[in-house]
Amino acid sequence: MLILWLIAIALTGCREPGYVTPPVVSLGSSLNTKAAEIQPHFSHDGHYLVFSSDRQKSRNVFLYDVRNRRLLPLPGLNQLQSMQSQPDISADGRYIVYVSEQLGKPDIFLYDRVARETKNITRNFLGQVRNPTISGNGRFIAFESDRSGQWNIEIYDRGLGTQLSLPVDDEN
Repeated sequence: MLILWLIAIALTGCREPGYVTPPVVSLGSSLNTKAAEIQPHFSHDGHYLVFSSDRQKSRNVFLYDVRNRRLLPLPGLNQLQSMQSQPDISADGRYIVYVSEQLGKPDIFLYDRVARETKNITRNFLGQVRNPTISGNGRFIAFESDRSGQWNIEIYDRGLGTQLSLPVDDEN
């Protein structure tokens, strides 16, 4: 028993900085609560529904398994000191994109449910970002940005790890 306790103590220091594992809270099975549930998006096959909610006293992203009628855990996605919102989900439900203000400004994050990893894809991006969406296969992420002085669409290619430069139509 002592060995298990020592292993548990040692592993608590192995987390990436800035990612705090919140206390285990029962998510329950209910889709709706007394809190605000907003911004729903289905996976392509309708198996999953991703949405934002204030149910844990802060805006967080939740994933609902429609077939089994229960919430699924998203370890490492929601952060204690920031809000997570505006989620979208890939066709197979593996990837979730969302907005979070972990670094003091809105950024677009990508969460991989299989690897349980989160990546900030707009860390050094100049300007505000909002309303991300992800392609069915999870390769492309589109979002709105105001870095040109007005709101435009940006596309990030995960396959190349680069932002695509989109031409501007000066005629319109």
